[in-house]
Amino acid sequence: MTGLLPEGFHDRLPPYADAAARLERRMLDSAFAYGYEQVDPPLAEFEAALGARLKAANARDAVRFVDPVSQRTLAIRPDITAQVGRIAATRMAHHPRPLRLSYAGQVLRLSASQLRPERAMRQIGCELIGLDSVEAAREVVAVAVEALEAAGLTGLSIDFTLPDLVEALGVVPPERLRTLRDALDGKDAAGVAAIAPAYLPLIDAAGPFDAALARLRASDHAGPLASRLDGLAAIAASLPASVTLTLDPTERHGFEYQSWLGFSIFAAGVPVEIGRGGTYTVMHDGGAEEPAVGFSLYADPVLAAGLAPAGRRRLFMPYGTPADIAAQWRREGWVTVAALTPDDNASAQLCTHVLGTDGPETT
Repeated sequence: MTGLLPEGFHDRLPPYADAAARLERRMLDSAFAYGYEQVDPPLAEFEAALGARLKAANARDAVRFVDPVSQRTLAIRPDITAQVGRIAATRMAHHPRPLRLSYAGQVLRLSASQLRPERAMRQIGCELIGLDSVEAAREVVAVAVEALEAAGLTGLSIDFTLPDLVEALGVVPPERLRTLRDALDGKDAAGVAAIAPAYLPLIDAAGPFDAALARLRASDHAGPLASRLDGLAAIAASLPASVTLTLDPTERHGFEYQSWLGFSIFAAGVPVEIGRGGTYTVMHDGGAEEPAVGFSLYADPVLAAGLAPAGRRRLFMPYGTPADIAAQWRREGWVTVAALTPDDNASAQLCTHVLGTDGPETT
């Protein structure tokens, strides 16, 4: 029983913990090359402050406990984006905009879902704060794609959505918006027709990006969506041809706090999404809001699918090998494992190679 862990928690053992660290490092290095500098907020904060920045759904996911020092309620973060927003709005409020920040860290959720049974996950992401323009969104999506490709993922696909589409069209009384959104989320054509038939074309405007965008343009008779659609087309056009693009303009699940743009990221061989992002606002003290755009990636689904290379290339140093010889092979990129007893061997140390007379030999 001493080896059991709570439901939704797990140990990550070698070589998978090493693979996770390399995956994270490659993603962060790609973001750093675009000017995104890393911040590292704490695992827990005062519940009142963190809850005010988390949107309703995420706030319910927070694990809470009483701090024995302050006697105040603390919350363990279920999402790091809100903490980055706090940093941008307080300690880095003086920094020129746009502010480019990256992060990586553990998040903890109160409960899991059927699709995501993990409660403790590793979140990696970038936030560009101070702009939510087409140019800013285009950069953020490009960084996400490049970071995943640098981590070795292939078969990437992005599903775009327009979270505030219902409000942008503005033909439904506020009291009926919730019902209309639910009908659109469920692709309930009869329900949408009963509330606002003008929204029916939005259900059909979903699928491969080019065809879906064309259908959406055709339904935009008065042109209120033209600028959004032009921006979306510009973002899509900037991405590599190897990335598959789709569009679901009414998808709102998980995008409740995004504004004009949202996107989900998938990769070949991974059954669930590996990231999502979009445009949103950062709240400052006093109620002022600042535009932002960003994304969050999760390493756990990638590792669970076995797509992160283990990278085990270990060179066994027989007992008595001089230290300077081992150092030379490390400079050439090898991981060296020294025999500490005469009867030690390469197999016991999980080495792929052993140092022979003429250099590394396969075990």
